[in-house]
Amino acid sequence: MCEDDHGIGRRALLVTGAAAALTLGSVTFANAAGTAGGTETRTVRGTLPTGSPDFVYLPVEVPAGVREIRVAYTYDKPAVPAGTMANALDIGVFDEHGTELGGRGFRGWSGGARTEFFIRADEATPGYIPGRVRPGTWHIALGPYTVAPQGLSYEVTITLTYGEPGQAPKPVYPPSRAKGRGRAWYRGDCHLHSWYSDGRRTPAEIAALARAAGLDFINSSDHNTCSSHAHWADQAGDDLLIMVGEEVTTRNGHVVALGTDPGTFIDWRYRARDNRFGKYARQIRGAGGLVVPAHPHATCIGCNWKFGFAEADAVEVWNGAYTPDDEVALADWDGMLVASVREGREWIPAMGNSDAHRDPDPVGTPQTVVLAEDLTRDAIQDGIRAGRSYVAESKDVSLTFSAAGPKGEHAGIGERLRVAADAPVTVSLSVTGAPGCTLRFVTDQGVLFTSPAVDASGAGTAQWRTTAANSSYVRAEVRHPAQVPSLPGPLAAFTNPVFLGRS
Repeated sequence: MCEDDHGIGRRALLVTGAAAALTLGSVTFANAAGTAGGTETRTVRGTLPTGSPDFVYLPVEVPAGVREIRVAYTYDKPAVPAGTMANALDIGVFDEHGTELGGRGFRGWSGGARTEFFIRADEATPGYIPGRVRPGTWHIALGPYTVAPQGLSYEVTITLTYGEPGQAPKPVYPPSRAKGRGRAWYRGDCHLHSWYSDGRRTPAEIAALARAAGLDFINSSDHNTCSSHAHWADQAGDDLLIMVGEEVTTRNGHVVALGTDPGTFIDWRYRARDNRFGKYARQIRGAGGLVVPAHPHATCIGCNWKFGFAEADAVEVWNGAYTPDDEVALADWDGMLVASVREGREWIPAMGNSDAHRDPDPVGTPQTVVLAEDLTRDAIQDGIRAGRSYVAESKDVSLTFSAAGPKGEHAGIGERLRVAADAPVTVSLSVTGAPGCTLRFVTDQGVLFTSPAVDASGAGTAQWRTTAANSSYVRAEVRHPAQVPSLPGPLAAFTNPVFLGRS
């Protein structure tokens, strides 16, 4: 074993096309050393100060003849004063193609979920891409998520195993369609984490939970890696469409790349100030996916969305158990609806997902219910993009919502009822599976109608009249009883709006 000290005296500050990155001195091994099965190990130690760049790269000179690369790391976690961030260090790796932003070098990321990983031709640690360990300069990527006032001391151990590389598997991906029911309402959960990032469930466990939750489709969205894409095919079936994507987890917010082409990797190494997000949003759409900012008002470090919504195809308003940040996201989205009407521009639909990681996180709570032409990737995405959807807390909650004009005009969720400004409009909502809930109609003026509580049967209806002059849109909410006086109760369901008027 050879040891080295990579303290701050042996570093170079480089600009890699986004935020500044710290590149340390190289770790070297013998050229094609050792016999088959032989190993070489290097251990590197150093300390990162507070204010370190978002990413620190440790170059590793990999010689020819390597069968496997294995990396383990540790870092100190000193006590910090109350209210002060403690140490947290993420890890990943880029191969000999380099660390260029959006380049070909990505080989895996596990964030802070694992303390070690390996890569070889036939297999890799979940979160990492199997394939040959080719000679050249690899880079271990360290992400100092937070650094304590004392600094962050780390130790990285790299082990190379020599020998024949083995056969790389050919990836098999899930199909882009399931049997379906033709034009129908399909239930889905598009924000899920497996053990290929920081989740604790296998694809098989997630698929079983999805079926139990009454879902017709799901979307894989592991943090900053596409490594799970090749592990979902055997879980798909006529009854379950499995799309694949990524939760692109930047330091200024997270975005779900929903239903991208299998094998697509979207880079995350930039902040809002770098003006790079538009490029990667276009890459998501170019790969057949939707751009969905996730939990935009979440309070965890780096979770709050700071890139704006100009590139969004939809926004995740409800994430997991309904909490105050979801209420803020809902109000913010409602404000965006008003702005879209005022400025005469396209509106952004809302959706909800579970963001489930591990037990006891329920899959399908909440779930987005989409009116689609069939159970295919394209049809589901078309429904989400058009806003033909509502969000329900579980399979038990179902609703219908529409608006009708005086001459038989009719419009459903996500559609426009084209009537004169002063024409009477009747808005109708029916719901099942919502005992004790109230039904509300919300317009650009606010909440203008609230029903009595639904009885124990859970089935309720409500009607309300308005005009396009008074309401540029109407949307529906189903609310549980208030838990805090003067505040609305948690959502059981809500719809995208019906717009009123000729334009």
